[in-house]
Amino acid sequence: MTVTQQIITIDGPSGSGKSTISRLLAERLKATYLDTGAMYRAVGLLAQRQSVDLTDDSAVCRLLEGVDLQLFPGGADIKVIVNGEDISAAIRTAEMGMMASRVSALGPVRQALTALQQDMGAKQSVVAEGRDMGTVVFPQADHKFFLIATPEERARRRTEQLREKGLTANYEEIFAQIKQRDHNDSTRALAPLKAASDAVMIDSSTITIDEVVQLMLDTINKHSPRPKEDSLISQV
Repeated sequence: MTVTQQIITIDGPSGSGKSTISRLLAERLKATYLDTGAMYRAVGLLAQRQSVDLTDDSAVCRLLEGVDLQLFPGGADIKVIVNGEDISAAIRTAEMGMMASRVSALGPVRQALTALQQDMGAKQSVVAEGRDMGTVVFPQADHKFFLIATPEERARRRTEQLREKGLTANYEEIFAQIKQRDHNDSTRALAPLKAASDAVMIDSSTITIDEVVQLMLDTINKHSPRPKEDSLISQV
């Protein structure tokens, strides 16, 4: 069977389930999972470590020069390697989530990572998750989804996720951070969080991860112009 290259985007706010669902969907489609949030978290970690003044474009550009950022499959979360160092665990904190929100609003960072993401998408089938995948990075994507959930449910999930990893997590603090991040991401001037006009909206607040993935698979199959017997999707 010949697999046609496809780009599928999954956008949505922090904690809506994008990462888990994108990874599972990519597995079903035999595509590459493109965790763009991890890329911004990685830049945020580097900026913090080097005490970069995020209001200084020149300093931000110097930070980005020569950075070798690679993504690899890595179990529950994608493995993130920067300049030869595995920073996968270091970027998965609430603090780095806020840092990702800050650096993603910076022109030099957005430009550099968008170019890298588009290059990845040009070479292979990808399931790309983030906040502007369907509106800015891949506006001509074959299929677009926008995933939402209530702030309360997103905070509950994030708290549970961190505690399962043995990390300290306070629900009230995480809830406040999610509300602040929603505001930051949706009101920033550069590539704000919003659904593409042709995206399929899915509310994951009260349905399971498997149900969300199946909804996406059904939608992709329904709108695929290719014959069913040559379908890219396994419905097993």
